[in-house]
Amino acid sequence: QVQLVESGGGLVHAGGSLRLSCAASGRTFSTDAMGWLRQAPGKEREFVAEISGSVGSTRYADSVKGRSTISRDNAKNTVYLQMNSLKPEDTAVYYCAARFLLASEYKYWGQGTQVTVSS
Repeated sequence: QVQLVESGGGLVHAGGSLRLSCAASGRTFSTDAMGWLRQAPGKEREFVAEISGSVGSTRYADSVKGRSTISRDNAKNTVYLQMNSLKPEDTAVYYCAARFLLASEYKYWGQGTQVTVSS
């Protein structure tokens, strides 16, 4: 059974930092692209960041670029999202997702972890 389990969310003051983790199990994700997406209350889910498989190339949403870093440890089947200089508008449920190398859509999703940034 494939599972993605996020952790590391919480309540933080504006300007603070959080490191989200996503532990994958049930198959090897080393060649998959792994992404973070978020959904704020009353808003649609939006892309945050993605890291490719073996090469590890990254891309970010403009809203988090320069403040966030996505990384992965394939030996641990884990992907991370380091978020710095957090803003109240970063408040959302953050989801980890995986997509196959040539796929356009994410196939596997985690249950989400809440990030709340207070002003």
